[in-house]
Amino acid sequence: MLKNYKKGFTLIELLVVIGVLSVLLVITLVAINPSRQFSLANNTKRRSDVNSILNAIHQYAADNKGVLPTGITTIVQAVSSSAANVCASLVSNYLAALPADPLTNNGASVSDCAVAYTTGYTVVKSATNNRVTVAAPDAELSEAISVTR
Repeated sequence: MLKNYKKGFTLIELLVVIGVLSVLLVITLVAINPSRQFSLANNTKRRSDVNSILNAIHQYAADNKGVLPTGITTIVQAVSSSAANVCASLVSNYLAALPADPLTNNGASVSDCAVAYTTGYTVVKSATNNRVTVAAPDAELSEAISVTR
């Protein structure tokens, strides 16, 4: 006698496969962690921007016998049109555009110094030795981004 066998998967087999795939998907998403990757990318941009602004400030000072751009004081101020307005001093000669924090102005750089702007960065001059510090106060992942020269 020939037995009639049906080919296919049982419900249990299908549920086991779906369960295993679900676990693998969760492990992959945890390992990749897209929000953390975006935060790391934003902090990398902030480090680059802070260095660019500080390099431009020091190049300006080198070209002007050690005089810093007006607006940089011994009080921590935002690099903006209403606080430490360094845009006119730096843009076009030392920077193509003033960099902005990724979460400020959608990360768009400031190239028109005549309009109100904010960059999301801060600048301060030391009272004792004329060293300048540029910082990114909105850094993510509890990271402190600051450069002093």
